[in-house]
Amino acid sequence: MALGIYISVPFCRTKCSYCNFASDVFSRAVFERYVDRVCIDIASAPELAKGMGGQIEYSVDSIYLGGGTPTVLEARQLQRIFDAVRERFSLAPDAEVTVEGAPGTLAPDVIDGLLAWGVNRVSLGVQSFVDVEAAAVGRLHKRSSVLQDIARLGAAGIHNINIDLIAGLPHQTVDTWQESLTETLATGASHISVYMLEVDEDSRLGRELIAGGKRYHAHFVPEEEATADFYLAACDQFEAAGIAQYEISNFARAGAESRHNLKYWTRLPYLGFGVDAHSMLPSVGPAAEAVRFATADVLEKYVAGFPLQNSVVSRAEALEERFFLGLRLNRGVDLRDVAESFGQKAVIDLRPRIAELVGHELIEQEGDCIRLTSRGRLLSNEVFQAFLATDDHAQSGV
Repeated sequence: MALGIYISVPFCRTKCSYCNFASDVFSRAVFERYVDRVCIDIASAPELAKGMGGQIEYSVDSIYLGGGTPTVLEARQLQRIFDAVRERFSLAPDAEVTVEGAPGTLAPDVIDGLLAWGVNRVSLGVQSFVDVEAAAVGRLHKRSSVLQDIARLGAAGIHNINIDLIAGLPHQTVDTWQESLTETLATGASHISVYMLEVDEDSRLGRELIAGGKRYHAHFVPEEEATADFYLAACDQFEAAGIAQYEISNFARAGAESRHNLKYWTRLPYLGFGVDAHSMLPSVGPAAEAVRFATADVLEKYVAGFPLQNSVVSRAEALEERFFLGLRLNRGVDLRDVAESFGQKAVIDLRPRIAELVGHELIEQEGDCIRLTSRGRLLSNEVFQAFLATDDHAQSGV
């Protein structure tokens, strides 16, 4: 089974106020040391996997450079990373190779490099096509620079482009959200991701919203109900334009679904390198379904080679993951497949919970397939919580 490779590049030109990722603004002096560490880890991948108790596959059909903003690295540094991957792994001829970038960071030599390195998909962190909204959260680009980058990528031969949008940004209204949706569709992007603004203590804007303050334009953030309406409007308009929703936050034209991200949602093996990078591999031993491990989530600790944090995935946990990851997808979860993997009793034990969720119109069932409803996508965390193991479930032997 081919492997997916994720490489984290935690460097940004500016730290957006809504960001809760392990990324930040760092001196360029640390870039080279970071690339050195990533390349060492890639070269040591077999030993790392063995030490974690995982089975590693050397055939790779997806690579994803995320962040942060990978395109703030110099072209030669990016090339070193791609060279390290190719030296250790065998890349499939039709592999999907994605690089994330912030508009305005795609220097000419980087775009030339993308083609040379086999990159065939670029994900742009646009978030909003309305300049006031983008500036309010610390984005440095304008609508014009986004359109220029898309045109330059197309001229270079890269047409598989994802655009990220965020519903619920400060100053966002029905009209300005419509501007972003209209402009996004006009670009002809093959893939679109729509995220609803997360309010938590891991971002500056989130902390300010929780505190009821006004910094970071927090008092201009739309109400939750309005943000949900923005999301639903995007679902409707993209569907009408032939860009089908295939996951809670992701929409694609036919054949343009993110092959790499599908590995996460369908529990296929992937290996992560860099700060706060996560991996999941099949377990070597029979006592567990899989092993998960992650690198340090602090730059200094990662560069210093802090040990990986690992955990085994039991059959009960694998069953939970089958539901709360599988239900993210519009195609849902096939209960026949669950029974084949985990036994018929596992499905029988879950039927009361499934019936309750159907009754609350959070999921719908068609034959043996269950999937989230539109309401269920807005309340997905509640649905996923229902599939976490209970004492009765644990006693079922799964």
